Amino acid sequence: MIDTATFWTLTILLGIGTFLIRFSFLGLLGGRTLPDRVLLYLRYVGVAVFPALFMPLVVWPEATGGAPDPIRLIAALAAFLAGLRFGVIWAIVAGMGTLYLMQFLFS
Repeated sequence: MIDTATFWTLTILLGIGTFLIRFSFLGLLGGRTLPDRVLLYLRYVGVAVFPALFMPLVVWPEATGGAPDPIRLIAALAAFLAGLRFGVIWAIVAGMGTLYLMQFLFS
């Protein structure tokens, strides 16, 4: 276990670091118009972050002890295909719907 003083020091330092990261974009650049090239790159942030959030849950699911699960792989494929055709919101709906339906039918 970590002692109380170390815990609070670390918590405060992480809070300051998080504030500075957000302030660098919102505080310093919030009222300015960004160059077109920067706006183009920012469009890809969501596309990069979304797969990074759910891929560990598909490839190494904790619910199965880290073994790949065909139900989760099928749900990820459904989300991918829906995302290609209809966008992020429908990818989430298709992935969740497929996952819950497959778990209901086969578990």
